[in-house]
Amino acid sequence: MRIAIDTNRYRDFCEGRDDAVSCLRRASQICMPFCVLAELRAGFACGTLARRNEGALSIFLNSPRVKMLFADEQTTFHYARIFRQLREQGTPIPTNDIWIAALVQQHNLLLFSRDAHFDALPQLGRV
Repeated sequence: MRIAIDTNRYRDFCEGRDDAVSCLRRASQICMPFCVLAELRAGFACGTLARRNEGALSIFLNSPRVKMLFADEQTTFHYARIFRQLREQGTPIPTNDIWIAALVQQHNLLLFSRDAHFDALPQLGRV
């Protein structure tokens, strides 16, 4: 199983939540979208445990099963279609989450997130 991890599920993993740990153990590949990395680092910058959190993140990112995902030109087409769909449905979601959804579609991944607003995108596979 190839998954894209959202910010909240990375935090669940770090906190040792059984469901998150179990899912990540089963995944053959764990993809982290660039905006998830940015959200995590923004949180670290605002907290008091930045060094510790950055160290744990570095270990996670250096796992051979973890791959960073960055937007490219093809991603922008997925983003535009998703943006239009959400607008037509009247179900907006945060911009970073549109990028995550676009990368999930582009790379044919399952999304690992607790955010209910992704339910507005039934075409996304979910864990």
